[in-house]
Amino acid sequence: MAQYKITIDKEELHQLFNQDQGMAKLVEKVVNKILEAEVAEKLQARPYERSEDRRGCRNGYRHRDMKTRVGTLELAIPRTRDGQFSTELFSRYQRSEQALVLALMEMVINGVSTRKVQRITEKLCGTSFSKSTVSDLCKALDPMVTAWNERDLSEKAYPFVIVDAMYLKIRKEGRVLSQGALIAIAVNEEGYREILGMKIGDSESEATWSEFFTWLKGRGLRGVEIITSDDHGGLVKAIRRHFQGVSWQRCQTHFKRNILDSCPKALQGELKPKLKLLFDAPDLVTARKLLNDVLADFSEKAPKAMVCLESGFDDATVVDGLA
Repeated sequence: MAQYKITIDKEELHQLFNQDQGMAKLVEKVVNKILEAEVAEKLQARPYERSEDRRGCRNGYRHRDMKTRVGTLELAIPRTRDGQFSTELFSRYQRSEQALVLALMEMVINGVSTRKVQRITEKLCGTSFSKSTVSDLCKALDPMVTAWNERDLSEKAYPFVIVDAMYLKIRKEGRVLSQGALIAIAVNEEGYREILGMKIGDSESEATWSEFFTWLKGRGLRGVEIITSDDHGGLVKAIRRHFQGVSWQRCQTHFKRNILDSCPKALQGELKPKLKLLFDAPDLVTARKLLNDVLADFSEKAPKAMVCLESGFDDATVVDGLA
């Protein structure tokens, strides 16, 4: 299997996973498993294992909540009879969180590997685990990660869904290729964000997105009222096909990026805050007035960017029902 290396900037990563209920639960389970592995490494024995190399015994757990950018984690810290077990995980977590989340994304897409697990345990715990401990941890994490990405979605309604593709760099047969990871993020009926799932797609064609939507619906996705996405032709066609009667809106984040990419670099710093003000407008009347102001200011200096802005403005600000 080709190995996918995810390249994504820190700001985009935090926006993606900030206060994500589903990802928080996955991170919580993974960190608890790492704590279990750490105490097993210290005691040189698994729970209830009889071994001549055993260096002590367990003595239950103490519970601690840890606030992170993905949400609050409920952790069970193992205790030992001699009270000597301690972990650096809490002091090291904050500076290792980005690496942990990236590794989990790779595991979801690519499967759990000893290399990824070894890298994460060293960052979080400050020490290397034995091969047997890492192997045991991989066996525990693999079904957990798969179950998260394949979990049943039918228990809740997801009225608001965002779909997107992140491009990953992969090394295959000596060449570096770009491949899309399709991702769906939703706000559930309780108002919490959740990543619904991720899949590798060969392209952003209608067929690829249709396969992705069929997979989500097969897992029980229901109650969708609005879908937000880029205006990629294959994607929009697949949305129309699989979510008839659901409203669609063009993603403003992507749209602003498209406009700035069409703008001369020397003017991007001047245009960017004006676009933010426009799309943060409290109502459509104000937004249209700001639109006219931006068009008047930049039509001669950045004509391509203004054509992009004017042609896509309605899709990005007005929710349309899909026929």
